[in-house]
Amino acid sequence: MSKLDEVGDRESWRCWLCDEPVDPDMSVNDPRGPSIDSINTAKKGKGGPERLAHRACNTKKGAVKPVVPWSDSLFVIDPAPIIGVVEQLTRKPGRVAVARCPSKSDAEDASAWLLDRLSRLAPDLSFDTRIEPGGGGFLLVLTR
Repeated sequence: MSKLDEVGDRESWRCWLCDEPVDPDMSVNDPRGPSIDSINTAKKGKGGPERLAHRACNTKKGAVKPVVPWSDSLFVIDPAPIIGVVEQLTRKPGRVAVARCPSKSDAEDASAWLLDRLSRLAPDLSFDTRIEPGGGGFLLVLTR
């Protein structure tokens, strides 16, 4: 079994950046083909886990910090950068306000989506959310 197959099976053949399926039979030279992303942490020289990514997603992030986008179907205001929040809560468990929503149902939708996304982005960590009313809207808080 190749390293790509091993990482792909572990990641259920989903791109860790865009969360879309990766076709294991597609050429590794195709933009939608599979590649291994060696994640580097903020500390120089310290490598993180290897994750599965589409070739284009992996190449696009290049030397800049990767971005995991919030779903366009959600109504969130001032969403926090997901990877930054995960890194923060990995270093020091606690709580972080991640978005504001105009209605409770919008906050509930964002909460369900975020917990589902985090279950694949950081499968070894356990997160929870809270929805707090305030300022005419609702604050979505992620806790670990």
